[in-house]
Amino acid sequence: MVNSTMAHLREHKNSYDLVLLFVTFALMGIGLVMLYSSSSIMAQQRFGDSMYFVKRQILFSLIGLAVLIVSKNLPYVVYRRLVYVILGVSLLSLLLVLLPQVGHRVGGARRWLRLGPLSVQPAEFAKLTLIIYISYSLAKKKDRVREFSVGYLPHLLISAVFIGLVLMQPDLGTAVTFAALVFLLLFVAGVRLRFLLATGLVLIPLLALAIAQSSYRLERLLAFINPWRDPSDTSFQLLHSLFALGSGGPLGVGLGSGQQKLFYLPEPHTDFILAVIGEETGMVGIAIVLLLYGLLIYKGVKIALRAPDRYGTYLAFGLTLVIGLQAFINSAVVMGLLPTKGLPLPFISYGGSSLLTNLAAMGILMNISSYARSQAQTFGFQSPGWLDNAPHDEARTR
Repeated sequence: MVNSTMAHLREHKNSYDLVLLFVTFALMGIGLVMLYSSSSIMAQQRFGDSMYFVKRQILFSLIGLAVLIVSKNLPYVVYRRLVYVILGVSLLSLLLVLLPQVGHRVGGARRWLRLGPLSVQPAEFAKLTLIIYISYSLAKKKDRVREFSVGYLPHLLISAVFIGLVLMQPDLGTAVTFAALVFLLLFVAGVRLRFLLATGLVLIPLLALAIAQSSYRLERLLAFINPWRDPSDTSFQLLHSLFALGSGGPLGVGLGSGQQKLFYLPEPHTDFILAVIGEETGMVGIAIVLLLYGLLIYKGVKIALRAPDRYGTYLAFGLTLVIGLQAFINSAVVMGLLPTKGLPLPFISYGGSSLLTNLAAMGILMNISSYARSQAQTFGFQSPGWLDNAPHDEARTR
């Protein structure tokens, strides 16, 4: 299978998925425009340069485009061969960030590693690592994924190590995102639902305990339940996000004319940049952004269903989930549908690690797309592309 996949790739190695390219460049373009609008005054006050954040994001964008090109032209089967090397490097980076002499602390959390003038966040790259490893492992186990000791327990243990290291930073939001990614990918692969539900029933009280033992997490939850409980402190960010969305109306107040970014929304260029988009471009602007993410998710699922092997299918699903799930969580937080948590909006929020990770994911997804099977070669939409032959369908329904 690997040899046939490599041969097929060589026939299509120069092809790019134009839909994914369009979505990627459109979101990055929106991000740069809105980044300048949301951060220019703050950047001028803090650094004496209104283009400070934009310049750095452009630098990360150029590096990220190089990463996209390389990952697009690197056969995805290579990651399967290097999976344990990638896993080891990622775990090492998550350990290093916890060391006081190495990890860089910001706002009470130790989540960054300094690389000269730049900082990287290992947890962002760990998302890709976890998806690559679990995709490889699920494909290797094939029909045995429904066995607890083969298809479920090993993935649970590896994921628990990653999640535990992220919790030690501490970063509960990213840890929950990791858990959701793993849960969804195992579900897609056909792991028995009762294993997943049982684990969920165990994790819910543990999550509640983690929130209850942390005063700031508990305050955020209470602020989500009742935003007017503490409008000058814990509810401040959420309320001004809602003010921004409300004042934007259908068409917005005009690009650059938003008021909530003027030191009302803390860090409006990162986690709450969608609120600035809503205020300045209205619900139309938000709808365009969400439609672009919807198109990306649709295309990613389509690529997964037409992938030439199980590994390609799982990997494509996982990469699509990385971006789609994060976009959903960020949007829900900004709209007050989930408790406040610091997760960036993919391709749009300021942040080099997130941008590089997402562009790498898009490059790998395009690589899988370059030699995905045609619809006629699959078993149709109702029988997903990871099924190498008809008998596998029976395994899914037992």
